[in-house]
Amino acid sequence: MENSALKPLLSLKYSVTLKLVVIAFLGLLLLIPTAMIQSVIEERAFLNDEAIKEIGSKWAESQEIVGPILSIPIVYETEKDGKITRIIEDYHILPQDLRIEGKVLPEILKRGIFKGVVYRSDLAVTGSFMVLDDFDKKDFVGFNHGEAKVSFGVTDLRGIEDEVQFIVNGEKKQVNPGTGIFKVIPSGFSISMANHEFKAGESIPFTIHLKLKGSKNLSFIPTGKTTDVKIESPWTAPKFDGKFLPNSRNLTEEGFTAEWKVLELNRNYPQSWINNAYAENLKSASFGVDLLSPMEDYQKSTRSAKYALMTIGLTFLMFFLVEVLGKKNIHPFQYAMVGFAICLFYILLVSISEQVSFNIAYLISTIAVVGTICLYSLSLFRVKKYTLILATVLLGSFGFLFVTLQMEDYALLMGSIGLFIILAATMYITRNIDWNKMSLGKSEENPNQ
Repeated sequence: MENSALKPLLSLKYSVTLKLVVIAFLGLLLLIPTAMIQSVIEERAFLNDEAIKEIGSKWAESQEIVGPILSIPIVYETEKDGKITRIIEDYHILPQDLRIEGKVLPEILKRGIFKGVVYRSDLAVTGSFMVLDDFDKKDFVGFNHGEAKVSFGVTDLRGIEDEVQFIVNGEKKQVNPGTGIFKVIPSGFSISMANHEFKAGESIPFTIHLKLKGSKNLSFIPTGKTTDVKIESPWTAPKFDGKFLPNSRNLTEEGFTAEWKVLELNRNYPQSWINNAYAENLKSASFGVDLLSPMEDYQKSTRSAKYALMTIGLTFLMFFLVEVLGKKNIHPFQYAMVGFAICLFYILLVSISEQVSFNIAYLISTIAVVGTICLYSLSLFRVKKYTLILATVLLGSFGFLFVTLQMEDYALLMGSIGLFIILAATMYITRNIDWNKMSLGKSEENPNQ
């Protein structure tokens, strides 16, 4: 009678279906600590961003180069009822050709354990203006030569490290703070062109030598009819962004070089205009380069944590197949311990990557977690062959994840192919199992039947 009463309980104990339900429930339950870990990663990333902003606020912010722009006041006079009214408008002229060449030397500054990328740059700006006369000639009296100026825009003036060498027509000019055309160039410096007799068609060459420091980004506004920019840097992790990508680039282990060429027809503003007509259009044409911080590794940590369910599911599948094929009986608590060990991989990854490079942190975390799970499985499987297979599966999973993280553009393709291979392998291994007659661990437990 007792044996008859115990048979339903024993049947449940060794039920494959029940075990699968429990394993699935555990896998979903482990999404809670995984979500908490992702929240921790996001918090650390936020703290890192704040640290980088603080570093930039003390050093110099991202820099955007605008200009130079020649501004000549035009005088108009109108007569009405015997009274003469004088109107003065700013006539802005852009360079006919603009060439910018420079070197960007990055530095790493720390704020606690967080790091930010800053740089020093040495820029040579050359080109020439051509005085145009495409403005409205009605009621035109003449130029106000005494107020003419050339303005040059720099986003954060704290980044100017040395005296600016500004040469026009072979003459070194005194550089003054402020642009005087704040709606066109909000921040920068200028030189006076007072008493220069401007003539239509006249060419005015210029040279500017500027030592400028900034953080993270260096951008340019194409003000030349033809704008050529060439940048060299030993930084190996650039990101080219903005309205225009480089016409040519070369990225090596020693750094990068990039060259841009922007024509007048590529932008949405002309070579000259009156007052502030195209001030907003200038901003929309910006292009340049970001120096990616090493702490972009937080993004990789976040992306890796999103694969937690796949890694946990694959490990649980391996344990379940050992139960089915090896006639072992593994308790759900033991599944949970293995799942928590995998979750700890992601918190280890982000914490170690704050101290060393991401790749080394990934290697250390993988060895720690895979080693722990394999040592734990030895007492569960009692067969070294199964533990070796488990180690291979885990190393393959984390290796696959690492490759996927490195290939951001092909992450979806790699992920889908990987899942397909896992499913196909599982189907092949379990193709001959009769699930209707299958029970778990009976040969080891030897229950009364």
